[in-house]
Amino acid sequence: MDYERCTLCPRACQVNRAAGETGFCGCPATALVAKTMIHRWEEPVLAGSGGSGAIFFGGCTLGCRYCQNYAISAKPTGKPMDSAALRQAMEDLIAQGAENIDLVTPTQFLPTIIPALMPTLPVPVVYNCGGYESVDTIKQLNGLVDIYLPDMKYADSGLAAALSGAADYFPVASRAIAEMAKQVGPVQWQGEKLTKGVVIRHLILPGQVENSLRVLDWIGETFVPGQVLVSLMRQYTPIPGMAAPFDRAITEEEYQAVLSWMYLNDLEGFTQESSASDAAFIPDF
Repeated sequence: MDYERCTLCPRACQVNRAAGETGFCGCPATALVAKTMIHRWEEPVLAGSGGSGAIFFGGCTLGCRYCQNYAISAKPTGKPMDSAALRQAMEDLIAQGAENIDLVTPTQFLPTIIPALMPTLPVPVVYNCGGYESVDTIKQLNGLVDIYLPDMKYADSGLAAALSGAADYFPVASRAIAEMAKQVGPVQWQGEKLTKGVVIRHLILPGQVENSLRVLDWIGETFVPGQVLVSLMRQYTPIPGMAAPFDRAITEEEYQAVLSWMYLNDLEGFTQESSASDAAFIPDF
């Protein structure tokens, strides 16, 4: 795994980032850290009382038009860090009381991140990603990641192409998430804190209830009850210039329809309050 013939994400651009070439993500051969912080707005089973030790990386391997971290994802942004500096940042967050190390959108910088994860940290490592991952890349993380926190955004390929530039999102993400679950096994707890497992996030999109129902169907058909957790999110906030129906928030009726389907599929996990908004969950970059 290196930057010289980059195949870290499913796009497999094969560019030589070490020589200054850039692929879809536009990222260099140096990790760009946009922010490190104690993040208290992750799922309560992750954040606990001390918060997650979040490390937000610049750039992304997806191109989501509604991205809440657009300020740092659309154009690679952040402070360059080598593996030693990254390890120090992790240790500093742990010293501040972080319950875990939460790697946010990390895939494009794994050749820098992986050495920073060794030796093993004294808290769980969370791999917080968009779900659009290469199985071969996920396999390289075996033994280094305790909790996978992927999105499963789409079952609809047309929607995935239009909103994230990834028509193959569903087959790619479904294989990757299955590998994550195989790797870390069923969810494990220490009291009320999650210590190991997979939490699949799904953001409900306005006017796209059918997409959400298909995603939940896939989770229910793929995993036995209790094998993974689901985090159903309602915090979609329209970005200026988005066309209908993406120019509005989701309705209560849309949320309740998807929530009911989640329960009908016997899926365990988390939901958000009706007051949830992007401003409540997004750090100031």
